[in-house]
Amino acid sequence: MDSVASHKKFVEKYGLVFTLLADPERTVIEAYDVWQEKKNYGKVSMGVVRTTYLIDEQGIIIKANDRVKAAEDPEKMLQELE
Repeated sequence: MDSVASHKKFVEKYGLVFTLLADPERTVIEAYDVWQEKKNYGKVSMGVVRTTYLIDEQGIIIKANDRVKAAEDPEKMLQELE
């Protein structure tokens, strides 16, 4: 949901070499069904549920993980490719 400007700062800060998707209108977020009810310390709100998708060359989702641990998820998804 972050803005293009926010992503640009993030890319520059971390020296990323790929494009990040900015979706402030939630078009893609809703298409991937990651705009959901979240609960945090008893408070209920709507937000983006962090999810990792592995998508093949034809654009087909072949693996989805909605219990993302940022430090572990990249390695798990790479293992799925083996």
